[in-house]
Amino acid sequence: MSGAIPEAEREALAGEYVLGTLEAGAARAVEAALPQDAALRAAVQRWEARLAPLAALAPPEAPPEGLWSRIEAALPTAPPDDAPAATIVPLRQPAPARPDLSGLWRGWAMGSTALAAGLAAFLVLRPAPEAPARLMTVLLTQQDQPAWLVEAEGGGLRLAALNPRPVASDRVLQLWALPPGATAPTSLGLIPPEGRISVSPGAITPQPGMLIEITLEPPGGSPYARPSGPIQFIGRLAPATGS
Repeated sequence: MSGAIPEAEREALAGEYVLGTLEAGAARAVEAALPQDAALRAAVQRWEARLAPLAALAPPEAPPEGLWSRIEAALPTAPPDDAPAATIVPLRQPAPARPDLSGLWRGWAMGSTALAAGLAAFLVLRPAPEAPARLMTVLLTQQDQPAWLVEAEGGGLRLAALNPRPVASDRVLQLWALPPGATAPTSLGLIPPEGRISVSPGAITPQPGMLIEITLEPPGGSPYARPSGPIQFIGRLAPATGS
């Protein structure tokens, strides 16, 4: 029964479903379970609201010239007028049974990707749903691939890896923040190997438009009051919508 899914696994499964990273079979099972599983449905709705700001990161793009004509040309031609009509034979089928997600979540939990681990870590760090409005961003690689999820609320800041990548043993990742109008970034600390960090209120006040970046530094962090290594990931805080 789907109710046997532990809460943390249900939340992470819903997160992967909303992000579109589940395998096709798992996504279909979740889709089929949503009408009957209120807890799973609520988790999906929370993730849809939580990740809504990601849509703002992708600017609108016009389709390439000639795309629609190529699609039209690729469609099958209409059958001739004298072609025999298809015969539809109604079949009596039993009512669909309520989907059982107990096997799905066990297999998914055993074979989930690193992204699922990042989502689970983010859930542990996330405050209760009734917390006030917050800011968030997704830090992108130089190839515009999502790598880190950042959430700021109540003066604090939380960071969780979406796609953890190994760092050379002689290097560390350091987190920085650059508020609008500032001339130099402020260090928020080194990122531990498990790929998540929580910055206490007071270090810096998060605000919309604040630049968040991660640099590659020597052991112990940058020897200066500014980054000394290359920027690996970067993004800007924006208001999160939904609750």
